[in-house]
Amino acid sequence: MKRKELPIVGWRELIHLPELGLHSVPAKIDTGARTSSLHGTVLEEFERDGEKYVRFAVDFSRQHVRQVCEAVHVDIRGITSSNGETQSRYVIKTPLKIGDVEFRAEISLADRSDMRFPMLIGRSSLRRRFVVDSGYSWLQTPEMKVKKGHKP
Repeated sequence: MKRKELPIVGWRELIHLPELGLHSVPAKIDTGARTSSLHGTVLEEFERDGEKYVRFAVDFSRQHVRQVCEAVHVDIRGITSSNGETQSRYVIKTPLKIGDVEFRAEISLADRSDMRFPMLIGRSSLRRRFVVDSGYSWLQTPEMKVKKGHKP
């Protein structure tokens, strides 16, 4: 079976969530996580045209910026975090762009304030779209200089 050539991502990339107005978000690529996750504080649930929406805030503490976003929420799911705890989280579906590849991704909203990266890209977003070379950073981020190694 001949494999399709897939773009290569490093262990971290700057990603874009165009419908949310979020651009150049630092993201860690994590093949151990199934679902992608975004640092977001849920503000409220509401309905528009019969669809369930969630309004949430994304805080970029280093830049002292708060972006308020709205997205259709598909689900509230039990997501097991890296410490083995299962939390109920909102899951939204929104376009995600990594390099030149844009697709609709399911993303859980979580408190990632104690994490280095406000976004985590899980394997369901990577599957059949990218291969990962964990020895590099910024392979799909032209505005950043490609870095070899895994040191932040």
